[in-house]
Amino acid sequence: MTITRGLLNGVAAGAAGTTALNAASGADAALRARPASRAPEQLVAAVTERAGFRVPGGRGERRNRLAALGPLAGTATGVAVGALAGGLRAGGMRLPGVVGGPLLGAAAMLATDGPLALTRVSDPQTWSTTDRTADVLPHLAYGVATHAALVRLERGSPDAVPAAPVARPATLLRAAALGAATGSRSSAGTTALALTSRPGDAGLAGRIGTRTGATVTGLLSAGEGVLDKLPVVPSRLGAPGLVPRLALGSTSAAAMARRSGVDPALPALVGLASAAGAAVLGVRARAAVARRFGSDTPGAVAGDVLAAALAWFGARRR
Repeated sequence: MTITRGLLNGVAAGAAGTTALNAASGADAALRARPASRAPEQLVAAVTERAGFRVPGGRGERRNRLAALGPLAGTATGVAVGALAGGLRAGGMRLPGVVGGPLLGAAAMLATDGPLALTRVSDPQTWSTTDRTADVLPHLAYGVATHAALVRLERGSPDAVPAAPVARPATLLRAAALGAATGSRSSAGTTALALTSRPGDAGLAGRIGTRTGATVTGLLSAGEGVLDKLPVVPSRLGAPGLVPRLALGSTSAAAMARRSGVDPALPALVGLASAAGAAVLGVRARAAVARRFGSDTPGAVAGDVLAAALAWFGARRR
């Protein structure tokens, strides 16, 4: 399946998921007789003001426009997350429903709640258990519906690929290595995959296994290696650092598996889990080294070497 078709499938699936989210949220509001949330329109107002743009109109007109723009922004978010999922799926990241659905729901929730916290419209950490439940369940409905729609659209696609063999333990070990490398350095797995792939390979590996792909990913890795040593770089356990590591760890593992001609679903899950574990262990290891030597530079350099070795092991051709 081409990336373009995957993106289009994702747009349609994201629209279906957004419908499921709105239905779940509306049902909750009806059952609990709670008022409609004003957070979406407040978020639009905050974002536009920070961008130096004020929604036009008098007081009443502006309020009505914001009330309309809030749900539209939510729909756009749902469609965008679906499009991203469709593109990743077309690139080889095919997770089982029990994993893919909740992950999509978590991604949509992060895309919604993250801006609320960043703009200080609302602080999710202060929400009650009831409020958290009312946020999690509709997003879970979104994830399940979007994943189901993606699977259904893919099966009906004229260029759908037949089922591939299940990954063997050796492939899963390489997926774990790629995930661990990515959890340490977010671009490590992708760079190693680009350097060991060829343009004729299947899936994402073939798309980045070119001279241009190797150059771009190599420059990104070099830049990350420099930035990683700077004290101003935020923790990799925060959302801006962790989410790309999880996504790239899963994607690189899936791309390696697809290049090898096996089902990428389980390797993608292994890569995701390995990236999460390596991110946590890496932070703790560097902190321990800093306490021992008075600087985390030795730990950072050791992390570079270990990430490179793991990435090469995971991406090398058999």
